Amino acid sequence: MRKAFISPLKYVQGEGELSNLGFFVKGFGSRALLIASRSGYERVKDTVDKTAEKFGVIFEVAEFGGECSYGEIDRLSELARKTGSGCIVGLGGGKAIDTAKCVADGKPVIIVPTIAATDAPTSHLAVVYSDEGVVVECRYLTKNPDVVLVDTEIIAQAPVRLLVSGMGDALATYFEARSHEKSFGDVVAGFPCGVKENVCPPVKQTRTSSAIAKLCYETLLSDGLRAKQACELKVVTPALENIIEANILLSGLGFENGGLSAAHSIHDGLTVVPEVHGSYHGEKVAFSTVCQLILENAPREEIETVVKFCLEVGLPVCLEDLGIKSLSAEKLAEVAAVACSPVSNMKFMPFKVTPDMVAAAVLAADKAGKDYKTLLCSN
Repeated sequence: MRKAFISPLKYVQGEGELSNLGFFVKGFGSRALLIASRSGYERVKDTVDKTAEKFGVIFEVAEFGGECSYGEIDRLSELARKTGSGCIVGLGGGKAIDTAKCVADGKPVIIVPTIAATDAPTSHLAVVYSDEGVVVECRYLTKNPDVVLVDTEIIAQAPVRLLVSGMGDALATYFEARSHEKSFGDVVAGFPCGVKENVCPPVKQTRTSSAIAKLCYETLLSDGLRAKQACELKVVTPALENIIEANILLSGLGFENGGLSAAHSIHDGLTVVPEVHGSYHGEKVAFSTVCQLILENAPREEIETVVKFCLEVGLPVCLEDLGIKSLSAEKLAEVAAVACSPVSNMKFMPFKVTPDMVAAAVLAADKAGKDYKTLLCSN
């Protein structure tokens, strides 16, 4: 049996770690192209200047235009060539990070996330958009990042909602990896270097990836609320450190090596509803995870645990929480059709899932979430 496991070359996390960025850059040369939004760079400029001076490196700062698009990737790739940068540094949120990975593709890249809202930093996947913000492709790059450098002090200063959204994305990791294991599905860890087609050669998850996904879930349950409270106070605690690791590293390794299935497929379906566009990715994934558990007819205790966790940290548990006050039968059918499209990850469920089953699961999850909220409020 063919199995595979992929990961970044090095993951470093801690308070004040940005001050060591120059050390890691120097391993690839004396000059780096740093891709970041103007506001993101201004927040850390003093630290970047100090680490450049301390380690004798030069940062060519390139302002990120806001969209990981073909035009932006080409513009920054040309700038990297002109400056003779030995490596690329992506600093900021998911789109800036993905752009840096695309610009570097095959060359050294250091990722410095300033929020813990996604599991993009560790992966060899980048989502490419049109200039108008419409998803064009999921690009699989030559390799995972060389270094992922996480400064927990910076993340503690970010909006709490972003940290919580990252928990929502991480919440799906265990359940999707579990369904992948049951369905004997293939994972993207088997993609050959530089492949662009969304066709994965036969490769199964390792026991390691399964264990990582489970640890991710256990960490959320044990430290989620305390991490949120720490972030509200803008302080770094052991609980916050653990959740940052779960949101970025455990979830990142979990989804690439463990696989995606119903939760992210239903998330994709929900994006056709205009009202959800104000919700973050992880917020939609959290509700979609409840939908997956309904689809699986998971034990009542498990569903209750997930819903209570979501309510505890402030993640959506019903359609209204996502801004959907009413959902027509026609729009629900559209959501279900997208979730079950041939290119979705729904095929990695351990049984055949039809659009009618998804529609029923969305309504049942919405009802369950509302009922739990009412029950908790009454108590």
